[in-house]
Amino acid sequence: MAEYKSMLFAVEGKVARVTLNRPHALNAMPHDMVLEMDAIAAEIAADPAIRVVAFAGAGRAFSAGIDLKALSRGEIGHDYLEPWERFLHRLETMDKLVLCLLHGYFIGGGLQLALACDIRVATPSAKCGLPAVKEGLVPSMGPWRLARHIGLGRAKQLCLLGNLIDGAEAHRIGLVDHLVPEDGAAAAFERILADYLACAGQAGRATKRYLNGSFDLGFDDAFALYMELQGEVFAGADFAEAKAAFAAGRPPVWR
Repeated sequence: MAEYKSMLFAVEGKVARVTLNRPHALNAMPHDMVLEMDAIAAEIAADPAIRVVAFAGAGRAFSAGIDLKALSRGEIGHDYLEPWERFLHRLETMDKLVLCLLHGYFIGGGLQLALACDIRVATPSAKCGLPAVKEGLVPSMGPWRLARHIGLGRAKQLCLLGNLIDGAEAHRIGLVDHLVPEDGAAAAFERILADYLACAGQAGRATKRYLNGSFDLGFDDAFALYMELQGEVFAGADFAEAKAAFAAGRPPVWR
């Protein structure tokens, strides 16, 4: 496994753990860190043993977004954008469930990363937003993702004002999926992760793929995809185990 300068990466059984590790800079992301994240995502996507990915941030924040100091020094240019979006799209399309624990700040690129995850877990006081308009920039593809989660109207308000909201408000409007207490957030996150891991892996992968197409496919294409995916899981080991477990009156044991 490769060594990384700004990231911590470990695989524990079926779980890949990825930690943004620039705590002195609130995990702000320079160009080389984005390249590391994309390399890690590619490694995870290629490993069939991994079922769940857990993102976290070291120190006082998940991530304050793009490294504004590096940006102001001219060290970040247009070539930052393609690997960044490639990394986010890897997370969205990989056949793993991707969760993130959000604390402190998840602003700008930090929120964009959270939006590319499948499940967002946050503390009530965590601050989030897309303030790029206050920096003279378009917030990457964050608006495109944000509108899918909270609707076009709320997304326009957050993006065009560039204001921040807290984790409790983010949960209320559907941007955050699980709210956990400030004290014991990590332990609560592990319990949530375990709940998702306890579900059938093949069915979960198929359902993620199906959900990802829900905004883009018409009925006929969605029905065709459903029939394809359901055919795969009907013939799969997880469904066979589910039937055997039901017949035996025991909990299923997933591969």
